[in-house]
Amino acid sequence: MDRQNLTLMTDLYELTMMQGYFKNKDQNETVIFDVFYRNNPVDGGYAICAGLEQVINYVKNLHFGKQDIDYLASLNIFEPEFLDYLSKFRFTGSIYAIPEGTVIFPREPIIKVIAPIMQAQLVETAILNIMNHQCLIATKASRVCYAAKGDGIMEFGLRRAQGPDAGTYGARAAVIGGCIGTSNVLTGQLFDVPVKGTHAHSWIMSFPDEYTAFKAYADMYPSACILLVDTYDTLKSGVPNAIKVFTEMREAGIPLTYYGIRLDSGDLAYLSKKARKMLDAAGFKDAVISASNDLDEFLIDSLKTQGAAITSWGVGTSLITSRDCPSFGGVYKLAAVKDNVTGEFIPKIKLSENSEKITNPGNKTIYRIYEKETGKIKADLICLVGEVFDEKDPLLIFDPLEPWKKTKLDAGSYTLRELPVPVFIDGECCYTSPKTMEIRDICQKELDTLWDETRRLVNPHNVHVDLSKKLYDMKIELLDQMSQS
Repeated sequence: MDRQNLTLMTDLYELTMMQGYFKNKDQNETVIFDVFYRNNPVDGGYAICAGLEQVINYVKNLHFGKQDIDYLASLNIFEPEFLDYLSKFRFTGSIYAIPEGTVIFPREPIIKVIAPIMQAQLVETAILNIMNHQCLIATKASRVCYAAKGDGIMEFGLRRAQGPDAGTYGARAAVIGGCIGTSNVLTGQLFDVPVKGTHAHSWIMSFPDEYTAFKAYADMYPSACILLVDTYDTLKSGVPNAIKVFTEMREAGIPLTYYGIRLDSGDLAYLSKKARKMLDAAGFKDAVISASNDLDEFLIDSLKTQGAAITSWGVGTSLITSRDCPSFGGVYKLAAVKDNVTGEFIPKIKLSENSEKITNPGNKTIYRIYEKETGKIKADLICLVGEVFDEKDPLLIFDPLEPWKKTKLDAGSYTLRELPVPVFIDGECCYTSPKTMEIRDICQKELDTLWDETRRLVNPHNVHVDLSKKLYDMKIELLDQMSQS
């Protein structure tokens, strides 16, 4: 797949609706669409924003080439005038987004598209495809890393990912979420992230015996010598042979800079503790014990509780596929239509019998509210663009679904930060994505602003995402109008 031009990576109905707008509406009618999600993955307390860099590249390269136009013409559902319009298509709108690595919560717009309706309609599918996947994997990675309590997590799920792009961009998202590196060499090349790995069981089996295989590997990679010890018998063969090789390296004066063993099967808690004692007794107290084998955050948390002597973890399938929560659930909803006469945005709202699916109308932004004393997140506030809040004044916030739940923040007890930043203005990109490892650092600082109660793996505390009084009143007014019509 051409990673640059993804223009036809869209649902057919985006294009048929575009043709409908082309024939029946003002092509320049400006609208606002919001990208948001309703529930945190795995019933967690937060999510991590990821995918914006690919969204930017997608929008920059939006165009219909001759082959694209010829293909669409062959479907016999698009008129020549519309196809001619597509041949000259370019994105001229504006996009605001929450930067990658930022902690995010349900119902708040993580991307806002302000553009002529045909353009805004076209980008829906691709933006959701990109953001849903990468936010999901970054969130999963952050949970796995949290369970490891500071131990290094390596992503190595490429062979189990749902295709090349999922494996490559998923690995990037996993690094953003906290992984120290990936086994995916293409991800390393594209995004300048560390690539890591050891060897497979087949390496051991291809040699006459285990010791010879270990010795050959150590001779090639003395400065990164992690030996897989469970091919035959972990404690009777694998660990003793690894110790023999390490001893020979030490006696030969070869610096043991980064070395140790990897476990890939069996009772990891029991085996790691036994192996630790054997390594320590042989004088290799700084030898790394790494582990793999269908790990996820819950198993790592359990192994840590059992006192497993593991300090490095390789996580594959459960991470790169987010196996227990395979979809993120982001949506793309119309929020406002611009009045060509007044220039003001007319708010739009989607109704539903399910109160959680009723959208928040209007041209919005988001402020993060921090507790001044601790720097921890108190709540997020969705408000209308142009609203002004002064940290020197008291602030009343309330739950949009249960508005009788109110919290009053005393003047001077909180600080505010506006989350969205401009990414495109009138079709021109005005934002430069940080490097992936820089985004990873940003994400770690973001996660530090969460309370431990929000980060716990089971039954976390949910951060409140509230509406400003002005936005809430607008929403209620629209609901009243709809009920009377």
